[in-house]
Amino acid sequence: MKILIVDDDRTLSDLVAFTLRREGFETLQAKDGEIALQRWREDSPDLILLDVNLPRRNGFEVCQAIRQQQDNVPIIMLTVRGEEDDLVTALGMGADDYIHKPFSPRQLVARVQALLRRAGKTHPMTIRQAGSVVLDVNRREVRVGEGMPTALTALESRLLDYLMANAGQILPNEVIINHVWGPDGGDRDMLRQLVRRVRSKIEPDAANPTYIETVPGLGYGFTRSSHPSSNVRG
Repeated sequence: MKILIVDDDRTLSDLVAFTLRREGFETLQAKDGEIALQRWREDSPDLILLDVNLPRRNGFEVCQAIRQQQDNVPIIMLTVRGEEDDLVTALGMGADDYIHKPFSPRQLVARVQALLRRAGKTHPMTIRQAGSVVLDVNRREVRVGEGMPTALTALESRLLDYLMANAGQILPNEVIINHVWGPDGGDRDMLRQLVRRVRSKIEPDAANPTYIETVPGLGYGFTRSSHPSSNVRG
């Protein structure tokens, strides 16, 4: 699921993106109305978070332009203003929901998920398998061999999915950090702790890992040689 975040406040935009990535969403970002329309045309997001006050073209104009061509992509308007006229204008131009700044991450995620459900958009069932390890990305569960499924956090699932998708390769620390947390969200100590948590859930002996390999000074990889792997996305 791709969500387009349109806001010229870079700090807020990055925070929203980080919050949504933790919930398993892919995020796109745009800092003004013209870029927003370009990203919408090129990337076909499943939902748009659209600030009202934007450079070049404001949120109302962007919403109207999108609705003139497509009526099924959910749009949530974001604004610091609380005037009733803004709400009426946004809904009249085709917005599906309206959130006042500041808002809590939990509120944002709940509103996004509710709107996607109403639009009939849900996370597709996604299974990734590498040897005897089977990851259900949608349910955030991992199973090794004939064992019982084990629950994962959003970050644990994102890390394991990325490593399994690149089985047989050693991924640099910074590349993994950028994928899991975003460019400003994590560091090597956080990655080390996250790898340790994932190992505790999939390794027969976490102290002597056989699935997730460490290359000191470089990064981590999911071992292909011990566990022939294949990927299934559906």
